[in-house]
Amino acid sequence: MNTPLIAINLKTYAEATGEKAVALAKLCESIDKEHIALACQATDINRVSSVGIDVMAEHVDSAKQGQGTGLVTPEAVKEAGAVGTLLNHSEHRLEREEMEKCIERAKENNLSIILCAEDDKEAEEFANLNVDFIAVEPPDLIGGDVSVTTRPELVSDSVKKVKAKNPDMKVLVGAGVKTKDDIVKALELGAEGVLLASGVVKAADQEEVLNDLVDGL
Repeated sequence: MNTPLIAINLKTYAEATGEKAVALAKLCESIDKEHIALACQATDINRVSSVGIDVMAEHVDSAKQGQGTGLVTPEAVKEAGAVGTLLNHSEHRLEREEMEKCIERAKENNLSIILCAEDDKEAEEFANLNVDFIAVEPPDLIGGDVSVTTRPELVSDSVKKVKAKNPDMKVLVGAGVKTKDDIVKALELGAEGVLLASGVVKAADQEEVLNDLVDGL
């Protein structure tokens, strides 16, 4: 996945499930397939990946293939067409031991990982883990209208702390991101992209919002 990156988490929104997820993927592919990636439900990975845009799972479990009813293995999402996965999103938090197992299993299958952190302190704690991106998302701003970029010190401190421990680690920021200005500000503060969801998925005009966001790159 290329940077600067716009990673869009489709969650379980009705507006981005099934064929609606495919429609959104086609729209993203037509606007900027090089810098947009989608995280979708496991049941939609196959159909969305066929569009020709980078697709991630919203989560993978640490279970190995075999007896694991109801769990999502890294092998399964890769076979379906995923190139990566989110882990530890605020809506699917993991205990540290389980997180490290999930990371190990994902990497065994060459999946890129976006690991979510709640603040700059947690981002720093995660900086030495074997992941590709750390996405800093304050939980209280997720799904709201106030952008994480209204807390510039959080963004810049997250970048500074992560880079001090791991200069090669890429940092994304998210929560409340909706506009070109949000992306411009995030990049100015040192982030290498954004992770967002409702700002695109639930927009009245998804195309207009996507074009605006891409302009921010």
